[in-house]
Amino acid sequence: MARVDRDMGLEECEELCLKNCSCSGYAANNISDGGTGCITWYGELIDIKEFIHGGQDLFIRVASSDLGQYGMKSANKHRWKWARVIVIVPIIGALMLVFFCFAMKRMKAAKEPLRNESLQSYQEGCRVGKYMDEAHRQPSADVLLFDLNTIQAATNTFAIENKLGEGGFGSVYKGTLKNGKLIAVKRLTKTSGQGIEEFQNEVILIARLQHRNLVRLLGYCIQQGEKMLVYEYLPHKGLDSFIFDNEQGKHLDWGMRFEIISGIAQGLLYLHQDSRLKIIHRDLKASNVLLDDSMEPKISDFGIARIFGEQQVQDNTNTVVGTYGYMSPEYAMAGQFSVKSDVFSFGVLLLEIVCGKKNKYRFREESVNLIEDVWEYWSCDKALDVIDAQLDMSLYDNGEVLRCIHVGLLCVQPYPEDRPSMSDVVFMLSNETKLPFPNKPGFSFKSTGELESSTMSIEMQTFSSVTITAIEGR
Repeated sequence: MARVDRDMGLEECEELCLKNCSCSGYAANNISDGGTGCITWYGELIDIKEFIHGGQDLFIRVASSDLGQYGMKSANKHRWKWARVIVIVPIIGALMLVFFCFAMKRMKAAKEPLRNESLQSYQEGCRVGKYMDEAHRQPSADVLLFDLNTIQAATNTFAIENKLGEGGFGSVYKGTLKNGKLIAVKRLTKTSGQGIEEFQNEVILIARLQHRNLVRLLGYCIQQGEKMLVYEYLPHKGLDSFIFDNEQGKHLDWGMRFEIISGIAQGLLYLHQDSRLKIIHRDLKASNVLLDDSMEPKISDFGIARIFGEQQVQDNTNTVVGTYGYMSPEYAMAGQFSVKSDVFSFGVLLLEIVCGKKNKYRFREESVNLIEDVWEYWSCDKALDVIDAQLDMSLYDNGEVLRCIHVGLLCVQPYPEDRPSMSDVVFMLSNETKLPFPNKPGFSFKSTGELESSTMSIEMQTFSSVTITAIEGR
């Protein structure tokens, strides 16, 4: 187990380690500027970190007997010292042995549960590091292993006033480190269903990804049964809190919305094509797009993302996870996913940003959802009627909005092969090239049921009808 204190100097670090019998070694946390910060290790040391250039000094505690050969002096010169030791040591040893046995007997029962917890946390931490090393996917050196006490102090022990929101696997809290840096802590619940493999997946993916439109990972923590991810803090909440709120939506004019759409497209293109890995996000939605202080979009939540091989086109799963309103037909019904599944989700999100409504919203009574409404209005040359009423379009070019709607409809085509790639999407959004004519979207949700029913029937319409029943609270 390792502990990090960025505010401690190397001399204080040495003193801290010497005072703790369990301390195995210490080193500076930051090797630049003469060495600052403090890292201390407890228990068995396992090296899971590689340096690209050089390295740093590591101070290891060893028994004095192991160093005797280096400092040994003449036996005759110090023989008189041994005589004194032979007399004094047995007396002191006998007294200390009685006290030690009594103290250890009382402390053993109290420390055993904590020791087991620490051992488990240490082993899980090593599993994350070992997994990264074996897969040759080590995270950036900037990704730190945080101590639980540091995170608890930063979040005021996960105080409710610091809670930013909840995701699929846990809650997110705002925190402040000792140096004043703001962080966002994703605390995974023990019953969330995200195990060590999903946790490893998110750490590895985000640590290797560097893009202005992806959220940045600062570190992680595995300790005392807790699994937490530490992200950069973004002052605004998710995109959903703006586009689906009448008051907050007024702060997003069309120019800002178009930049957000373009930023999300750029981030998704990076995942699919421009990064060292080929990544399928699988859960792109409004709440998983965060906004920084300049309203720059950042794609987040990579817990269920998948890495594809260089030549891999699609994959299958028996467990469909995600959000139904954003799922492509082939993924929701057959568990098949690919880069085109993310394109479908992007198309839904694009139309939601333009309309300021969730996909389940209906402009017309006979419609089943937003996608069908947009298609019907667009087919009748009335697409401007679905634009968010909060937008003052007198200041902007209607052609740009209509082009976005057209691209959104191309992204939600029923067959994956009919959808554009994200590189095509980025090109179409930034150029005036002629766009292909979209077919009618072949996937929609229809909610039925009465108040006394606690189920929701979802009809997915392609060329055949399939009904999915999902439990929904009344």
